[in-house]
Amino acid sequence: MPRISVAQRRSDFINAAVEVIAIHGIEGATTRRIAEQAQANLAMLHYCYDSKEDLFADVFDFVAGRFREVLKDSDPHSDPVDTARQLLRGVMECYLESANFAAAALELISWARRQHGDRGISVYDQALETARAVLGGATSDHPVEPETIDQIAYVIAVLADGFALNWMTYGDRSAATEQMEIAVSVLDSWLAVRLGATPAAL
Repeated sequence: MPRISVAQRRSDFINAAVEVIAIHGIEGATTRRIAEQAQANLAMLHYCYDSKEDLFADVFDFVAGRFREVLKDSDPHSDPVDTARQLLRGVMECYLESANFAAAALELISWARRQHGDRGISVYDQALETARAVLGGATSDHPVEPETIDQIAYVIAVLADGFALNWMTYGDRSAATEQMEIAVSVLDSWLAVRLGATPAAL
């Protein structure tokens, strides 16, 4: 059997921590549960990480990186309106793909705000900054003011987070798929007023 590298083990523990946090919350995310979820022994976890805090630091980086990845992958290199729609869809599809990721991300941000203040804010700030950068790079005959880009990023975040809470609460995939379209239509309506854009047909 090939030897598993420390880097791969760390990745396994990070993914396992996300699953455990989603199910048991931060307080219930013990190193033993995380090791079991990763199908590894506790000694290996402590070999890879000096403390649970070190592991959680990597989990925060993973969550922030996942948001950046989703937002960048959702960039259609199009006009601001289509870009905004795709960003919202991308984040909602990420949440729909894994309710546990959604639950863990929100749990981590809430916990960090209580315990470490800036740490929770930084995950959210990084996601918003990535959204702003993608929106700012969209092609347009009429440049969009930075203030408006900030507003679009905020509306996307509000709609995506509301969708995530509803999806986590009810777990109804069929309803969630329909609600994704509702969220996009709300964004379309707001964009139509703010930018004079034509709402996409549902």
